[in-house]
Formats: sequence, C-alpha cells, structure tokens
Amino acid sequence: MSVTDPCELPADRKRGSNFGWSLGMVLRRWHEHVEELLKDLPHGSRGYHILAVVVHEEVPTQGALAARLAIDRSVLTYVIDDLANAGLIERKPDPQDRRARRIVATERGRQTLAEAERRVAHAEDHVLGGLPEEQRDVFRDLAARAAEAIHAAEPATDPCAAVQSVLPPTEQPAP
Repeated sequence: MSVTDPCELPADRKRGSNFGWSLGMVLRRWHEHVEELLKDLPHGSRGYHILAVVVHEEVPTQGALAARLAIDRSVLTYVIDDLANAGLIERKPDPQDRRARRIVATERGRQTLAEAERRVAHAEDHVLGGLPEEQRDVFRDLAARAAEAIHAAEPATDPCAAVQSVLPPTEQPAP
C-alpha cells in the first residue's frame, strides 16, 4: 500500500503500536537540531534547561533546582559554574538560609535565554513538521503534561539518562 501522507498509517498498523520508537525518533531529531543551535551555550541543551527553569520558575535554592530537573547535585554544580562564568546566572545567598544559594539569572542570561528559546521553537517546528501546525502546540502541551506527571510520581528520574539511552553513541576518535 502506498502512503502519500507521512502522517497517515497503513490500515494494517494500529496507531500507538510502537510508542517508544515514536518518542525516541522525536527526541533524537530534537536533540540533533537543538544541540547544534545551542552549541554556544555552556553545556548545550542541559544549560538551556537550567537557564529556562531559573528564568521562568520560582526555584528557591540550588538543591531545589537539582530536584526540579532531576540532575545530580555534583553535575549541576559544574554546569552552574560554567553558566556563572559565562555571565548568565549568579549565586546569591538565600535570605531564609545563608548556607543555601539561590540561582538567579542575570540580564544577559535572560536575553540569551530569549534568543535561545526563539531558535529552539523554530527547531521544534521543523522537528514537528510532520504534524499540521495547529496540532504542534497540542503535542507540546500533552508531552509536557505527561512529563510533569512522571516527574511528580518519580522525581528522581534522570531525564538526561533517558535522553542518552535513545541517542546514537558518539563516535570516539581513533587513537
């Protein structure tokens, strides 16, 4: 059977019959496009996600940021160091607990994130190009809802490990 519309499935194939493959393909393509677009941002998409949470959400401390993003605290420390060295964020003492540090975006960090979000949105439109335009936001919204529910049920789930498991291995240079 010839299929002219790539979004149409052959009649003998049930929709959702390979959900994992579908998610893996979307994630892989997203990662390919977005990592290239964010190569000037410390730690690429990981730095982007951290900066986005710092700018858009009220996360009280560095520890809370690690929990929100399910990133190991020791790994988060290195990424935050690099984002701070790039002038995108600052560590400030928490007024309620001087031992804790709040992560705050600088004006440069906010501007950098706004530009990165514009580029990422464009890449996402390309990745989701197989969907009609009016369904892209619905897809994003439903994916976000599912991810938030998973995170709420299992906050220790490491999203970076999930991403690594579906991406092709990086080629190691020959010795």
